[in-house]
Amino acid sequence: MGQPASQIALPLPPAREGEPASIVIGNANAGVVDALRDPSRWPFRTAILRGPERSGKSLLGRWFEQAGLGETIDAADAMDETALFHRWNRAQEQGTPLLLIPDAAPWEITLPDLRSRLGAALALEIGAPDDEMMRDLLASHAERRGLVLGEEALTYVIPRMTRSFAAAERFVAAVDRLALERQSRPTRNLCRDALESLDGPAQARLL
Repeated sequence: MGQPASQIALPLPPAREGEPASIVIGNANAGVVDALRDPSRWPFRTAILRGPERSGKSLLGRWFEQAGLGETIDAADAMDETALFHRWNRAQEQGTPLLLIPDAAPWEITLPDLRSRLGAALALEIGAPDDEMMRDLLASHAERRGLVLGEEALTYVIPRMTRSFAAAERFVAAVDRLALERQSRPTRNLCRDALESLDGPAQARLL
């Protein structure tokens, strides 16, 4: 199965087993990627990246840093605020763009100096994927598992499933499990059963 046309290749191999070697780009994150490519336009060379579960924030942060575009601090909200303030100051002194990725939403910052500095940062937000991006996400997850989701299966599934990064990942995992159990390829019927196993029989009745 070929790589979906809207993926970009990361300039590094996957750091952990099972991670993708490319990022799916679509309506939900194209603006974020464009902003990451040009950190010279960020206020105070600082940006804060937020997004839904499994939307690739950490992977984008890795790509940003490994591409030599700047420094990434993942789980920034878990870091000691004084230490983070010193990191911000050091980045300013060195002229290094700083990408912060918090886990929590909202990010409650108690240190006044840090709160005022980060309040001026560029806010980047990954949104919800549309149908076209869901198609590419499903194809990407399937490819990593050695599955082929045909056009009939994708056409059936996409209007019936939740539009989210996490849902795409869960669905392909369910398809993989059922395909192994049944020793079958991912047919439309198998995909219907995978949806039903995740979201209940109401999904399967939307024919």
